[in-house]
Amino acid sequence: MDIAALADKIASGDRRSLARAITLVESGRADHRGQAVELLETLARRDGPQALRVGLSGTPGVGKSTFIEAFGMMLTARGLRVAVLAVDPSSARSGGSILGDKTRMERLSRDPLAYIRPSPSQSQLGGVARRSREAVALCEAAGFDVVLVETVGVGQSETMVAEMTDLFLLLLAPAGGDELQGVKRGIMEIADMILVNKADGELKSTATRTCADYAGALRLLRKRPQDPEGFPKAMTVSAVEETGLDKAWEEMQALTAWRREAGLFEARRAEQARYWFGEDVKQGLLARLEAPGAREEMARLAEAVASGEMTATAASEEMLDRLNR
Repeated sequence: MDIAALADKIASGDRRSLARAITLVESGRADHRGQAVELLETLARRDGPQALRVGLSGTPGVGKSTFIEAFGMMLTARGLRVAVLAVDPSSARSGGSILGDKTRMERLSRDPLAYIRPSPSQSQLGGVARRSREAVALCEAAGFDVVLVETVGVGQSETMVAEMTDLFLLLLAPAGGDELQGVKRGIMEIADMILVNKADGELKSTATRTCADYAGALRLLRKRPQDPEGFPKAMTVSAVEETGLDKAWEEMQALTAWRREAGLFEARRAEQARYWFGEDVKQGLLARLEAPGAREEMARLAEAVASGEMTATAASEEMLDRLNR
């Protein structure tokens, strides 16, 4: 594979090359991994405009795909290029994924200024796929103005997306909880904005009350140094009626501008780079357990533990000693 030529095509905005590159970085083959690292290094050395990376999470059924389509259409109508990376849950039994998010966003998928890429979570915890961060970097290198990362939607522990995006949005449904639910630690305290969706029809008044509950809860949380006055904030939106989207985008831009002026935007990206360096080292160490010989040793020790010949603690220490040789 000609990595330099592939990098040139990605930088020129070629969609087919971008899709090929994302497939490459998501591959588990060792030879593909080497090529993926070379490609990412090649693109990283090139100076280009930064995309606004936006993470979006919420429970299943809250309307994430509907919101992204309406929000993405609003952005493309303003001339912005939008990339959507949708993470689909993988089956715990078969390992397969439906990858149906692109089908849900029928209008946005036909927009020439939009690009949608569904990826399987492959049982990765945290709501995102293992290589989502690298896919974000590829979309940024391809010249997209906004990169939206839609998580699996699994609940309070889904916080890893905040480590790869500039803004983290939490989408909630009307009657999704009270103030006590709002002050729970976890996903609430890392959200930059809470958007109560489905604020239309009979649910409009309920959505307004839910938004007020969460706005009150946010005032009880300790103010973060990366937030100007008034953030994080709660707002109501309707993806179906496409109301509140303009206001939400204005608030996102205002928060991003404030962080840039305060020097927090680049500092946060540097902090994220350090975080992912540590994560890649951990994943590399786990990969050594799949190497030839290591799997057989793991199976032998597991059998010894199951039969009562060794304790789990002693067996794990023996395995770690083997890996350190």
